[in-house]
Amino acid sequence: MGDTGANDPPVDAENKPEVCPICKGVGYLRRNVPVGHPDFGKLVPCRCKVKVWEKQHHEGLRRAGNLDVLERMRFATFLKEGVGQRPEIARNLGRAYETCQEFAMRPEGWLVLKGGYGCGKTHLVAAIANYLVERGVPAVFIVVPDLLDFLRAAYAPDSAGSYDERFDRVRNAEVLILDDLGTQSSTPWAQEKLFQIFNHRYNRMLPTVITTNLELEQFDPRLRSRLTDPGLVNVVTILAEDFRGSGPEHSIAELSSLAFLADKTFDNFDPRSAEVTRDIYNELQKALKTCQDFAENPAGWLLLLGGYGSGKTHLAAAIANYRLSGSYPTLFVAVPDLLDHLRATYSPASPISYDKRFEQIRTTELLVLDDLGAQSATPWAQEKLYQLFNYRYNAHLPTVITTALPFEEIDPRLRARLMDESLCQVLKLSAPSYAPGRKETKSPPARGGGRGKRLS
Repeated sequence: MGDTGANDPPVDAENKPEVCPICKGVGYLRRNVPVGHPDFGKLVPCRCKVKVWEKQHHEGLRRAGNLDVLERMRFATFLKEGVGQRPEIARNLGRAYETCQEFAMRPEGWLVLKGGYGCGKTHLVAAIANYLVERGVPAVFIVVPDLLDFLRAAYAPDSAGSYDERFDRVRNAEVLILDDLGTQSSTPWAQEKLFQIFNHRYNRMLPTVITTNLELEQFDPRLRSRLTDPGLVNVVTILAEDFRGSGPEHSIAELSSLAFLADKTFDNFDPRSAEVTRDIYNELQKALKTCQDFAENPAGWLLLLGGYGSGKTHLAAAIANYRLSGSYPTLFVAVPDLLDHLRATYSPASPISYDKRFEQIRTTELLVLDDLGAQSATPWAQEKLYQLFNYRYNAHLPTVITTALPFEEIDPRLRARLMDESLCQVLKLSAPSYAPGRKETKSPPARGGGRGKRLS
């Protein structure tokens, strides 16, 4: 493109406002093309005009994202260990902090932060945005419902820019940070616009950060396929409880039924050598050793299958007692009781919300679920259990489950998680029920839940 006046000297900036040396402040130029060319005589924007438009569009997006209000949210002001969080949760939060810092210093690929309300997601991604903007990187931070409102506003007669211009600025942002994905209205238009943005950035591998309090399985399949690509996306699950409501009140310990099983330890578990076959005795000994190892270093899942009275609850309770004796956060609860605790939060008199109670349960360091299958099989109960299993499965949180159901009768969605041999160990206890009136224990309970004796 030939620019008339391109060789004129620049205006003295000390005495006069800076004027573009190319267009002399007009803002438009005529292309230097021969007569007969389709663009002959047409005015085109000068580079200075294009820069002004880009700045206006970016400022419009910045105002829509309200990042100025979040200016205080920086890495330096983030509480890396949370407020009143348990040690293992504090470590998880610290890892999320480090991951976000690394992304800010080198924005590549996609970063997805999952977690409950108030766990610190927005602070971390706002810190990324503030870090980048201060260093001249035109990062766009915006809450998803606000983004959709920003696009809809382009249809107004007095809009400062066209819809196409706004949409293009969003989907081609150098770094796009979308907060609270999943809180927008799920209209077909909204779903389509989000997919177009995601698909465009996915295909071009543009740096993108997303926060959500939903499980990825809950999204539209087209979005989910982009969010779960391990070759591009780093998914970080934040386990912290609400910073604004952390503390000992309404502790998860009040849900535990372990007080009724405080005498169940590894020391007094009886493999019943005098009354069972050699094979069953060996099976019980193997189960005891496996549970002891798990208690020493909880990792993955442990499923105890067996009939009533076979010893599975004793072993599960022994694991929980051992961990609690070392002050490790552990929840032992029968599945029917767990569902009752969740239902109770719907009462107007409940001192804790359903969301917070469910978050406490699904993020606890070690969860021991006794008697899976004894609960009522209502659709609500099945859905809550699936959500619980699915969260802990994806987060690889240590979990122990006991059931008297045959494996093939477990809900198929739960069974699919339990069949993953890379995560879940299955112990089958075929021992018959302890004889009526016979004591299970062969020695007094060890002090401190059995922790005083080396597991071997």
